[in-house]
Amino acid sequence: MSQDRFVTRHIGPRNHEIAEMLEAIGVSSMEELLEQTVPSNIRLKQPLKLNEGLSERKYFRRILELASKNKVFNTYIGMGYYDTITPAVILRNVLESPAWYTSYTPYQAEISQGRLEALLNFQTMVSSLTGMKIANASLLDESTAAAEAMVMMANLRSRQMVKANVNTVLVDEKMWPQTHDVLRTRALPLGFELKIQPKDSFEFDETVFGVIVQYPDSNGEITDYAELVEKAHEKEIKVAVAADLLSLAILTPPGEWGADIVFGSTQRFGVPMGYGGPHAAFFAAREEYKRHLPGRIIGITKDIHGKRALRMALQTREQHIKREKATSNICTAQALLAIMAGFFGVYHGPEGVVAIAQRIHNIAAFLSLEIEKLGYKQLNTNFFDTIRIELPKHVKREDIEWLSLDLEMNFRYFENGNVGISIDETTNPQDIAWIIEVFAKAANKKFQVAMEYPKGFAVDAKFARTSEFMTEEVFNKYRSETEMLRYINRLAHKDISLTQSMISLGSCTMKLNAATEMLPLSWIEFNGLHPFIPKNQARGYQEMMEELRRDLAEITGMADVSLMPNSGAAGEYAGLMVIQEYHRSRGDDQRDVVLIPASAHGTNPASAVMAGMKVVVVACDERGNVDMADLRAKAELHRDRLSSFMVTYPSTHGVFEASIIEMCEVIHDNGGQVYMDGANMNAQVGLTNPRMIGADVCHLNLHKTFAIPHGGGGPGVGPIGVASHLVDFLPSHPVINNGHIGITAVSGAPWGSASVLPITYGYIKMMGAEGLTEATKVAILNANYIAGALKDNYGVLYTGENGRVAHELILECRHLKASSGITEEDIAKRLMDYGFHAPTLSFPVHGTLMIEPTESESKAELDRFISALSSIFEEVKEVETGVVDKEDNVLKNAPHTAESICANEWTHAYQREKAAYPLEWVRENKYWVPVGRVDNAWGDRNLICTCGSPEEYEAFK
Repeated sequence: MSQDRFVTRHIGPRNHEIAEMLEAIGVSSMEELLEQTVPSNIRLKQPLKLNEGLSERKYFRRILELASKNKVFNTYIGMGYYDTITPAVILRNVLESPAWYTSYTPYQAEISQGRLEALLNFQTMVSSLTGMKIANASLLDESTAAAEAMVMMANLRSRQMVKANVNTVLVDEKMWPQTHDVLRTRALPLGFELKIQPKDSFEFDETVFGVIVQYPDSNGEITDYAELVEKAHEKEIKVAVAADLLSLAILTPPGEWGADIVFGSTQRFGVPMGYGGPHAAFFAAREEYKRHLPGRIIGITKDIHGKRALRMALQTREQHIKREKATSNICTAQALLAIMAGFFGVYHGPEGVVAIAQRIHNIAAFLSLEIEKLGYKQLNTNFFDTIRIELPKHVKREDIEWLSLDLEMNFRYFENGNVGISIDETTNPQDIAWIIEVFAKAANKKFQVAMEYPKGFAVDAKFARTSEFMTEEVFNKYRSETEMLRYINRLAHKDISLTQSMISLGSCTMKLNAATEMLPLSWIEFNGLHPFIPKNQARGYQEMMEELRRDLAEITGMADVSLMPNSGAAGEYAGLMVIQEYHRSRGDDQRDVVLIPASAHGTNPASAVMAGMKVVVVACDERGNVDMADLRAKAELHRDRLSSFMVTYPSTHGVFEASIIEMCEVIHDNGGQVYMDGANMNAQVGLTNPRMIGADVCHLNLHKTFAIPHGGGGPGVGPIGVASHLVDFLPSHPVINNGHIGITAVSGAPWGSASVLPITYGYIKMMGAEGLTEATKVAILNANYIAGALKDNYGVLYTGENGRVAHELILECRHLKASSGITEEDIAKRLMDYGFHAPTLSFPVHGTLMIEPTESESKAELDRFISALSSIFEEVKEVETGVVDKEDNVLKNAPHTAESICANEWTHAYQREKAAYPLEWVRENKYWVPVGRVDNAWGDRNLICTCGSPEEYEAFK
């Protein structure tokens, strides 16, 4: 393979190393390995029909060409998306830094202290601005956060209310249309009655459990909801508020007038519009509801040395534990974007945020006065950033539209002919002059505008914020770029990312996120576009997404693909909703049973429950495969109600199950559809595909198989591919035609997290058909290479019929615990002393470690990883044989901090050097954990979720 091709940079092992690895595992060629691994009856007969694979230089020219087709106008549409200024120090050192964008979800707290602190800052900022006691570490977007608020309010119903079937949610008609649509999508399968109506006509009768309003509303009007909240609470009705977070710097926060839940988007805090996403939603609530909060919460605890430490709190709410009892299918948050928004708050501080908010309001108020002077009527009495203009009879909307487009501006146009203008952080004096020019020319009036920022306007005193916010030290300390730079990098150095070493998490595919793929994220032609602009201003995006849909359809064997779902879990949910709509179209409304193997990832049953389905678990046999007799029996038992079968392939156990085609046939014979979870597509691409296997729907984790980075726990992207008979049911959008006419929206933006799609587009275009297939082969080789090296010591739990694993493997650790008392967690923590992120812990089988090396890791890195686990095995044997103490040993005390190693007093029987430098190569690139082993239980007993709080002071004084 030519060395100038991108694939040679993406794939880790060199050709001669591949030959050595094949020899090590006992096969003569890659094809022989594949014959032993992938069932022959599912192998593709022809190569993928994709391009040959572009060099990085040629791809760069191609993406520049697409970027040039996107036209960046000044956009005042608003509707939840606003232009913003990303401080360069954050753009350069967070968004563009692999130390931040390649890290994984902080399940292992000791090696995640940096991003955990950044997310705690985010939570604290949100709590402070909203006036609420507790906030989570972000959700997917504002619209899906509204849906989570609806579900949470339902879960807060009293037993009497549930028994009485109290199931109505009142939603103000003046919310974003995309939020209405997502609420409809989520309410339908859960049996909630959604009443969208004017808030003034709300009737708080005995059928209502929740109310959702917007502040300011979709027209831009500020409303005092205090009386509404009081009346709702008198009837035990909860109130959720969609709030503009930036406006809360100068408006009374909902927490101060009694809201139960406050949610929205943090996009205005330095996160580009990106044609719709990704953007971190925020979600805050009263403290008494903390155990009902969806998503992740970062909490403060202590380590074994009594030192302050952070970790994800209340992790029992995670779907892989609660499964079908989960109340949310949130899988990924938007960690990277939340981190950016949190740093925006740190950099600007409360005074800076107030200044930005006040200037926006000043401009909006000034425009309101100036436009009214021209004979227009401004309809909003109290507003923050948005004015709604009624046109006089002699002015046509078309006149406003063509004049504004001529000056490269986009306004919002209401159905009744009104024009909306939403001001943002970037608006400058020249912009103000151009806006006024449009309305003056349309009205045939003369005008003159002072070329300076307007000042002196204030919101009505009854709406004005009087309370302090963001008083914590972190928001009042880092004002110079030098200090901010050092703070960002100080946090980054606390974490393990792909810049440090291999991240071997099973089922998570932490592959290379190539620099060339990442570059367009910073370009204004991709990140500066509003999702609701005319499509002819986003021709580059439209062309790219059309190509991407075709390529993904080719890779999956499906007829079409929706790019809307903005996480893997959202993809699961969307796929199931498409299946249900298909059944309904055929009159099969009763089909609500979904069969799910016991081995499935927990998001599968959680998504099924959120889709209103009844989960029936299918057993696995002693080899970890789906029990065919049990599957057949349950499919036949539920034949009349069978909706679908959710299956991951290769299985969650890391095996290509030989009976997969038979499984699909059983489901189809009984009237159901097959949903394939695409979590393990990294073992399929180019070798087989979901449609050939028999699937009707599949979702793809673009943040796994297709190179979009994990970003510390998000962004994730979960497009769904469907067979031809399901194309008409793919999710639509209420504002912009996204090419589909099916179910209502599953995310707020027409194409989900559009601004990260260039990463996957670039990955596919540069890898090409041959490169993608080669990547799959090497991923399988790397996993089998590790399995072959470690199976004699640890044991590999599940293998295929020929003793091979797919692209991941499960190491057995339970026998070690039985003989030595050393657990899989001890092994995972000890790996940190060697400089490695722990593998997946106790999933899908308790007492095991799940490992996925990916194709991007070199043979040298695989050998280091193998030597580390082999060394740890020898350390376990020392405990087992009594050479070292069962409690005071390097495993039980791992990981070791530099502080503990350098302490004057050393009380352990083993040497400091053994703790810190167990192998010679560790010295070359030593990673020091910032804290010792974290005490999760103490943190859950003393739940503290904001930094610098009185509760934290009391806990640690």
